[in-house]
Amino acid sequence: GSRRALHFVFQSGKNPLRRPFYRDVLRHEELKKEFEEGCKGRLPYDGKWSKTMVGFGPEDDHFVAELTYNYGIGDYKLGNDFMGITLASSQAVSNARKLEWPLTEVAEGVFETEAPGGYKFYLQNRSLPQSDPVLKVTLAVSDLHKSLNYWCDLLGMKIYEKDEEKQRALLGYADNQCKLELQGVKGAVEHAAAFGRIAFSCPQKELPDLEDLMKRENQKILTPLVSLDTPGKATVQVVILADPDGHEICFVGDEAFRELSKVDPEGSKLLDDAMAADKSDEWFAKHNKPKASG
Repeated sequence: GSRRALHFVFQSGKNPLRRPFYRDVLRHEELKKEFEEGCKGRLPYDGKWSKTMVGFGPEDDHFVAELTYNYGIGDYKLGNDFMGITLASSQAVSNARKLEWPLTEVAEGVFETEAPGGYKFYLQNRSLPQSDPVLKVTLAVSDLHKSLNYWCDLLGMKIYEKDEEKQRALLGYADNQCKLELQGVKGAVEHAAAFGRIAFSCPQKELPDLEDLMKRENQKILTPLVSLDTPGKATVQVVILADPDGHEICFVGDEAFRELSKVDPEGSKLLDDAMAADKSDEWFAKHNKPKASG
């Protein structure tokens, strides 16, 4: 069956969309916005969060970012688990220069920059014929061989490139999709509080088999196969796994997910309205309370 890379989840304590990176440097469009009240605590912003999907186009054929913003958290401590997203866009490089967004040239025509929250992005100063400029997500692994067994033998990814000396490998489900790069690091992979998650879709009928395979292989299943209801929308089936380094991997049933991930034409307006209504920074300042650290 055909599997595809969908998105990466970033957690943020300050609303990452208040700063120009995603909207003005990358020129991402807001695909949809969802709100959750979360668990109601004693304070007005306890447990309140929102999530926004941003990308260069619909999730059907683009790899996107899911930005989860927690109103009551000031910042999240980053680990060494997420090493960056690489995209090819000379437009993004010129936007960054215009906006004086910090760029560091790390290789010829490749610039390292940081998204709000400290997440690294690598911008290649070139443009590609395909519509999605996102090339790869790089995750740290403590044992490349063990990780390749997991991602290739169990999850069925194909190896596109492998460099034993540099301890890296490039994997993917299809030539025209965002790839997963595994980069060996010395020591353990630390997720800290900001741990992210990568999501893939597969035909819904494959999900029970995938779960059974992980059980047989004694691999970690964080969320056993479950149906998630979204009122008025498709019910999507999900199973969440963890690789040998604890990277969270979400597999969703493709058919329902395509319906669920349709672009909301009001996405940008909803986001602007929500940001205007978010007075959490002022509330914490007025009550002389610091936002918690994640």
